[in-house]
Amino acid sequence: MFEKSLYDLIRGLRTHKGTEKEYIADSIKECRKEIRTNDMDLKSTALMKLTYLEMFGHDMSWASFNVLEVMSSPKYRHKRTAYLAAVQSFRRDTEVLMLAENQLKKDVTSPTPTVISLPLGAIPHVINPSMANSLLSDLLPRLTHSHPSIRKKTVGTLYRLALVYPETLRPAWPKIKERLQDVNEDPSVTAAIVNVVCELGWRRPQDFLPLAPRLFDLLVEGNNNWMAIKLIKLFATLTPLEPRLIKKLLPPLTKIIRETSAMSLLYECINGIIQGGILEAVEGTADGEEVAKLCVGKLRGMMVIEGDANLKYVALLAFEKIVRSHPHLVSQQQDVILECIDDPDISIRMRALDLVVGMVNSENLTAIIGRLMRQLRNAPIASSADTPSNDRGRLTGVTPYAESDDSDAEESLRPHEQRSNHAPPLPEDYRINVIRRTLEMCSRDTYANITDFEWYIDVLIQLVRVTPSTKSTSAVDYDEDTEHTDDIGRSIGRELQNVAVRVKSVRSEAVDAAQSLVLVDRRDQMFPSSGNGGQGVLEYAGWLVGEYSNYLSSPEGIMNSLMHPLSLQLSSRTLAVYLQAVPKVFASMSGNEQISWTPERKSLMTLLMARIIHFLEPLSSHPSLEVQERSVEYLELMRLAAEAASGTAPGNENEGFTDPPLLLTQAIPALFSGAELNPVAPGAQRKVPMPEDLDLDTPINPNLRMLLANAELESFQTDEDDVYAAYSEPIASYTSNNESAPAISASERLDAPNKEPTSYQNAVEEEYLDPDIIARRKAERRERNKDDPFYIDPEGDRGSGTVTPLGQIVREGNVGNVDSDIDNIPIMDLDLANRGGDEIMRVRSPRSPRRSAARRVEIIGDETLGPGDMDSAREDIVVPKLDRGKGKKSLLDVDSSGLASLSLNDDGDVPGRKMTQLDIERKEQEEAEMKKALLEVERLRLEMQRASERLEARGEQTVVRKKKKKARKVEVEDDSADAGAGNGIMEADNEGEASSPAKKKKKKKVKPADGQGAPEDKDKDKEEGEVDTPKKKKKKKRRVVLDDQVPSVQ
Repeated sequence: MFEKSLYDLIRGLRTHKGTEKEYIADSIKECRKEIRTNDMDLKSTALMKLTYLEMFGHDMSWASFNVLEVMSSPKYRHKRTAYLAAVQSFRRDTEVLMLAENQLKKDVTSPTPTVISLPLGAIPHVINPSMANSLLSDLLPRLTHSHPSIRKKTVGTLYRLALVYPETLRPAWPKIKERLQDVNEDPSVTAAIVNVVCELGWRRPQDFLPLAPRLFDLLVEGNNNWMAIKLIKLFATLTPLEPRLIKKLLPPLTKIIRETSAMSLLYECINGIIQGGILEAVEGTADGEEVAKLCVGKLRGMMVIEGDANLKYVALLAFEKIVRSHPHLVSQQQDVILECIDDPDISIRMRALDLVVGMVNSENLTAIIGRLMRQLRNAPIASSADTPSNDRGRLTGVTPYAESDDSDAEESLRPHEQRSNHAPPLPEDYRINVIRRTLEMCSRDTYANITDFEWYIDVLIQLVRVTPSTKSTSAVDYDEDTEHTDDIGRSIGRELQNVAVRVKSVRSEAVDAAQSLVLVDRRDQMFPSSGNGGQGVLEYAGWLVGEYSNYLSSPEGIMNSLMHPLSLQLSSRTLAVYLQAVPKVFASMSGNEQISWTPERKSLMTLLMARIIHFLEPLSSHPSLEVQERSVEYLELMRLAAEAASGTAPGNENEGFTDPPLLLTQAIPALFSGAELNPVAPGAQRKVPMPEDLDLDTPINPNLRMLLANAELESFQTDEDDVYAAYSEPIASYTSNNESAPAISASERLDAPNKEPTSYQNAVEEEYLDPDIIARRKAERRERNKDDPFYIDPEGDRGSGTVTPLGQIVREGNVGNVDSDIDNIPIMDLDLANRGGDEIMRVRSPRSPRRSAARRVEIIGDETLGPGDMDSAREDIVVPKLDRGKGKKSLLDVDSSGLASLSLNDDGDVPGRKMTQLDIERKEQEEAEMKKALLEVERLRLEMQRASERLEARGEQTVVRKKKKKARKVEVEDDSADAGAGNGIMEADNEGEASSPAKKKKKKKVKPADGQGAPEDKDKDKEEGEVDTPKKKKKKKRRVVLDDQVPSVQ
C-alpha cells in the first residue's frame, strides 16, 4: 500500500493552488484512516502530517489517544514524533494526560539519555498541578545524571514545575543549590541554574543573598556572555538588600564595559549599574563621576552606529535613567539625542522626546523647543491611510509572500512593508505628546529655565496654530466630561493664564496674545485652517481679556467678538467665561470718571448696554445651568445700568463737566475690582480653618423638591424655540475666508521640500514661527533698539537710530554724491591714557551675535497659609486607578506570581531579616484565620455543652452509657486473657491509633493461636524487643508496622 509522507504532503499543498482547503480536508481523512491501523510506522507518519497541519490551525485534539499509542513505541523515532505532537497539541486540561503520566515516568527513568530528553522537553508544556507532585520524585534523581545535557534540561523542567505547583521547588532547591556550588559542574548546567535563580530572584531576592559569593565568582571567571547578563540582572536586585555588594561589583562591571565588544552585554552592564543603585551610591565621588562618564560615552557610541535602530532605542532608555542623577553629562550629548527627534522610527522619536524633557536647562531650552516646533510645523499630517488599523492586508490572516519555490519574497512585499526615504507623517497622538512635553519643559520649576517670556508667549501662540483637531462636540454638551474633549487647547490656555498672573512685566504681552485669540477677525489666522484644534484655549483667553481688561488695546473689538454669533457655538464652559468677561470689559469702557456725561457718551453707552441685553436675553434659557445663572445675573445688572443711564440727563459742552451715573463709574467697576488674584499653593486649601458657625445640614431652600417637581411638569417647546436648536448644533470649523489665497492640496504639501537647518544649534525663529509673529517681533526689536548706535537694521536704509555728526556727513555724501567739507568734520579728543586696556579691548571687540541680556523678571510664587510645606501634594485629590481589564491570556505568557509567597529558607523567619510587605500581610492573614478558627471551635464546644446539658435534663444518656459499658467489657476480657497476649495487645494499641471495639473483638478470636505461638513470640522479643504475633494474623497491620520500622532498621 502506498502512503504519503510529510514531504509529499508539503509538495501537494504547493501544487494545489486555489484548492488548498479541499486538499487539506482529504489529507486529514487519510490521516484518520492511517492512524487507526496497527502499523506503528504508518501511525507515526500520519501523526507527523497531523502535527504539520496543526501548525496552520487545523485541530488534532481528536488524535490525543493515538499520540499516547505512538509514544509507547520502543523505537526512538516514533517516540520523538509522538512527543512533538504532544507538545504541539496537548494542553493542561487534556483528558488523556492522566494516562500519559505513567509513560512519562517510564521514559524519564530510561537508561538511554536520548529517550530521557524527550519527556524532559515535553513536561514543561503539558504539566498540571496534579502531575507536578507525582513526577517530582522521578525528576530529582536526574539532577545527578552522568550526562550534562540531562542535568541542564532537568533544571529547566523543575522550574516549570515550580511555576505550576510552587511547593515542588522546596524539596528540589537543596539539590539545585548543590549543583550550583559545585566548582567542577559543566558550564551549561551552571548557566541553566543561574537562569533559574535569576527568574526566582526578582520575586524574593532575600532568599538568594547567601549565594552572592558563588555568583560573584561566576561573574568574574565566567566566559559566557548570556550567563553574565543574567548575573548582572540578579545582582541589580541584590544590591538594595546588601549595600556592601556595590563596592565589590564596581570594578568587574567597569572592566566589562571597557573591554566587551558585545553590545547586549554592554547595555546590561550599564543598566545593571543604574538599576542596582550603584551609580547613585557612588555619586559625588571621583569613581562615580568616572563611571558615569564611561557609561555615557559608551551609550553615545551605541547611538552613532548607523542602521541599527534597536541599539539606538536601548541607548535612549539608558540615557533616560542616567539623566535623573547626571543631567549635565547627558546634556553634553544633546547633538546626538536631538537627531533622534527627527528619526523615521516613531518609537525612537517618543523615547528621545522623553529624554530631552529631563536634560533641558536654561541654555538649551530655546534650541530644543525650536527643534520640536519646526517638526510640528513642517511635518505632514497623518491621513487615515497611514493608520495601521485601516490596513486590510494585516487583517486577512497568514498569506505566503512567494508565489512558488523559485520566486523572490521581496517582490511580493505589501506596500506598508516597503520602506520610504521620506519622513513619515506625524500621528495626532505624537503631536499631542510633543505639545505636552513642550509645555512641561517650559513650565518646570515655575519657569526657572525661561529667560525671555515674550518668546514663550509667541511659542504658545504658535502651538495653538499646530494643535491637531479634536472631536466635535455640541454646544449643549455641558457635562463634566467635556473638559477633556480639548485638553491640549486647555493646557496651552492654562499656561498663558499662568504667565499673565505670575509675571507682571509681560502681562500686557500676554493680554495682547489673548486678545488676538478672542478677536473673531483674526480667528482664521490664529487657529488651524481645518478642524477645531485649539478651541479650548478660548476659555482662558476670555478670562484674561476680562480680568485684565485695562490692558486691552481695542476693548470695542473684544466686546464685539465676545457677543458675536459664533460665540454661541462654543462649548458651555467657554461661553460661561465669555459671559463673565462681558461685564468686566463693559466696566473698563464705562468706568472712567474723568469723562463728562455728554450726549455722545450717553448714546454710546446706551447702545452698548442694549446690545449686551439683546445678547443675554436668549441665554437665560440655555441648557447649561452655569450659562443660565450668569446670563440672568448680568442681564438684570445691565437693565439697572440702562435705567440709570436713561435717567441721568447729559450736559452740554458749554455747561462744563457733568458727572456720569455712579452705577456705571463706581458700582459696576467695584464688583470686579479689589484684591488682585494671585496663584494659590495646592496644599493651602486644607489649611483654611473650618468656621464654627458653618451649618451644612440645614437646607438652603426647604421647597426645593416642590420647585423641581413643578419644573418637570412644565413642557419645553423645542419646535417653536430656535435658541435650543442653535445650541444643539455642533461647533462649525473655522475656515479661511480669504479667497485670494490659493488652495494647497495635500499632495503639494507632502511634496514641498523641508528646509532643515545645518545644525541643531542654529535654528532661528523663522523656521518654527509664523510670518506675522516674526514681523511683530522685528518691529518690537527695532523700536526697542532705535537709540542703540551699534544696532544695524537689516531691512532699513539707516544703520541705527542715533546718528552722529560724522555719520551724518558720510551718509549725506554717499546719498547725494556731494563733496564733503573736511573742515566741517568735528575734532574729537581721545584720552587714551585714562582708559584701561580691558575697556579698549571691549570696545574693539565685535558684537556678539547672541541675544542681548534678558531683563530681570519677577515671578510670583504660590500663596499659602502658615509655613510652606515641602510636599505640596494634594491630599484631597484621589488619583483614579487604571482599570486594566483581564484579557485572554496568551499561550506564551508565563505566570510566576505563585512563587512570590514561597520561601526557600528552612528555618522560617531568618533573624535580622526585614520582613517584606507580603510576609506581613501573609502573617496577618494567618493570625486572622487562626483567630476565626478558634472562635468557631469555641462556638461548637458551647453548642455541644448546651446540647449535653439538655440531654442530661431529659435523662437521655443511653448512648454514652453503652459506649462506656462496651469499653469496660473489652478491658475485663483483656484482663482475663493470657498475660503475654494481653501485653502484646496493649502495646499494639498504644503504638497505633485508638482502635475501635470491632478490632479488639478480632484480636480476642485468635487467642488460642496466640497461645500456641507464645514461645516463638518470646524468642522474637529477645531478638527484636517487639511482639509481632497479632500482626502476623492481620496482614494489613503488619504492613503498616514494617513501613514504620524501615528507617529504624536501615
